[in-house]
Amino acid sequence: MLMENQTLHTDFYIIVFSTTIGKHILLFVLFGFLYLVCVLWNMIIVITIYVDPHLHIPMYFFLCNLSFIDVLYSSVTLPKLMEILLSGNNRVSFTACFAQLFFFTSMACTEILLLTAMAVDRYVAICNPLHYTMLMKKRNCILLVASSWVAGYSNSLFVTIFASYLSFCGSKNINQLFCDIKALTKLSCGDTDGFQAMIFIEAIIMGLCPFLLILMSYAKILSNILKISMTKKRNKTFSTCTSHLTVLLLFYGTLLFMYMRPPSENSEYLDHIFSVFYLAVTPMLNPLIYSLRNKEIKNALVKILTC
Repeated sequence: MLMENQTLHTDFYIIVFSTTIGKHILLFVLFGFLYLVCVLWNMIIVITIYVDPHLHIPMYFFLCNLSFIDVLYSSVTLPKLMEILLSGNNRVSFTACFAQLFFFTSMACTEILLLTAMAVDRYVAICNPLHYTMLMKKRNCILLVASSWVAGYSNSLFVTIFASYLSFCGSKNINQLFCDIKALTKLSCGDTDGFQAMIFIEAIIMGLCPFLLILMSYAKILSNILKISMTKKRNKTFSTCTSHLTVLLLFYGTLLFMYMRPPSENSEYLDHIFSVFYLAVTPMLNPLIYSLRNKEIKNALVKILTC
């Protein structure tokens, strides 16, 4: 009972930044810039796809949802991080910490499933073009996106409830940029073997399995692209896939290295680097990658600006 009371009244402290105030200001400006670019570019993508009727097709429907998730994904962690850097108050209550954990995990899982749905869309478009209209009709696309959201939130709820039963009776210092599941596990003073095994299984089911499915889809896609005789058509088809593949490698690469990497001497330092990538850099780069490599989005942007 005493241990439960200590856990319920726990306040955590984000201690990853132990630098001087001057460096805190520089970090605040850096994260503020990344967050601002992320929100602006992603919202531009969302508005462009919504406004232009020529972009009301499955590929851009998925992209619109991806951009919206990226905004929420960054908003869960970066504003709190910037507040800590600006005010110097690094205290996070138990409720706020686990709320952040829940929403961050929800967004991450939803994005993983949405990226998988986008790979399925590209697979059907290139490998089964005659059945594309029937298989990827509006109703099916909405079901895929809705299923991604429901599965992402349901999985996050399971993980967060499981994590809330951990006992925190020792150090309350989180050596991470946010309330990360790995960092919280390290603070627990109880037996965490079962919980760590659960995290590893979660990483396989929600991370590795979809990633392998996507790689298999793209192996088949690449095989079909190479069979296209017309060079111009082949380059155009390949271009539509490379943007998605680049985003996939950025997002999955950082997450898999973060949660499936074996522990090492520089483990915490590497965790901080990977955290910056998947919290700020990847959501910021996603819309840039898609817009800079996609003529239809660029044309739609020009049309909106000229109007």
